Amino acid sequence: MLTILGFAMIATFLVLIMMKKMSPIAALVLIPALFCVFVGKGAKLGDYVIEGVTSLAPTAAMLMFAIVYFGVMIDVGLFDPVVRGILKFAKADPMRIVVGTAILAAIVSLDGDGSTTFMITVSAMYPLYKRLKMSLVVMTGVAAMANGVMNTLPWGGPTARAATALKLDASDIFVPMIPALAVGLLGVFVLSYVLGMRERKRLGTLTLQEVLEPAESETVLVGAGSGASGASGTGTSGTSGTGNSTLGTGGTDASDADADDAAGELKRFQVLDPNRPTLRPKLYWFNALLTATLLTSMIMEWLPIPVLFLLGAALALTVNFPHIPDQKDRLAAHADNVLNVSGMVFAAAVFTGVLQGTGMVDHMARWMVDVIPEGMGPHMALVTGVLSLPLTYFMSNDGFYFGVLPVLAEAGAAHGVTPLEMARASLVGQPLHMSSPLVPAVYVLVGMAKVEFGDHTKFVVKWAALTSLIILGAGILFGII
Repeated sequence: MLTILGFAMIATFLVLIMMKKMSPIAALVLIPALFCVFVGKGAKLGDYVIEGVTSLAPTAAMLMFAIVYFGVMIDVGLFDPVVRGILKFAKADPMRIVVGTAILAAIVSLDGDGSTTFMITVSAMYPLYKRLKMSLVVMTGVAAMANGVMNTLPWGGPTARAATALKLDASDIFVPMIPALAVGLLGVFVLSYVLGMRERKRLGTLTLQEVLEPAESETVLVGAGSGASGASGTGTSGTSGTGNSTLGTGGTDASDADADDAAGELKRFQVLDPNRPTLRPKLYWFNALLTATLLTSMIMEWLPIPVLFLLGAALALTVNFPHIPDQKDRLAAHADNVLNVSGMVFAAAVFTGVLQGTGMVDHMARWMVDVIPEGMGPHMALVTGVLSLPLTYFMSNDGFYFGVLPVLAEAGAAHGVTPLEMARASLVGQPLHMSSPLVPAVYVLVGMAKVEFGDHTKFVVKWAALTSLIILGAGILFGII
């Protein structure tokens, strides 16, 4: 019964948010509360929620101060060169912009933290998508998949959990998986190219005049604190045309072949306002060194991540904005993002608390293991790889790696499948996992991109599942899994 109710609770949640019948926060709170009563453990709801909140409180604290820290870094101009580099590569071409999104997300993911990746990627790319009227769910989907592949880095979380659960060395799990993961990342780049070409076809031939004209009341950067305008998750078609393009605002005609003139005019398109009062050019190298030190400290685990971001945010505010009124302004500028994301995390704590506290997760895991046919025993690594897609989507990484993987590994060992093969196969579902409603970082992504979570889910699930299967196929082909 608990197995059925567990799957029913998850299905109800997904259906309601995808149909936009409830907001994610309301669904994360009310649906598990209702099912907790159905299970007959309504009296223990408070205990489950407190337990869930306690477990996720460090994550919420990390996100709060990470948003403040990177918001300040964006305000002071640390990432302006990154955006200019993407602009130089992407120009006004939707295909290049989507590919650039995937590349940027993959590079930034090297720090091992999804929230950081999404904040930097959205901050850099959102103005381009908004100004060119591109689909914002393409941006969130591509960023989530690229980060999902890179999330398998030993310091990213899943690999360390698998190693801990099966008492293995993380490097023994990860290093042999590199070729398969590289194929998966290549798959994300190819997919971003295809999606970019689709956007180019939908929008038609963009003119630089469209790009150069200022968008009404559009802030130059997400979270910069000057009233970002909203955007739908699907975007609208831009003006299409063929032949000559009108460049600039002075009415000068130029042919499509005049690439040099086009590039010159494109320089006038400033996604980041070069005159915004929050810029601190004299402190650029201090901020760069501070950020590099912060990321290094995260990777080396010198201090817990929430503590590092708390210290980093306090130091960044104090040095860049020494006057208290200016600090208050910066905190107020990013308050919306902080409240939305931290509120979502604590709401998710209700969901995870009920799932785990009522025993639904345990029953679901045992049921999944029991339904595996006896004849699949020698192929348990393949089975684990396939199961990692739905299981890491419907439960937390902790639940899967510490609750399910050891059971699967034990079943595999009975048929001669090594724990290393099982651990590598368990990483396959991470591209899909990063869009799970139980992953706090995904709320940073959709929140900053102003995309409905349901829209993001409907778009990304099929492509993320395909990416995961590509990794699984490559792993089998290379003899890794």
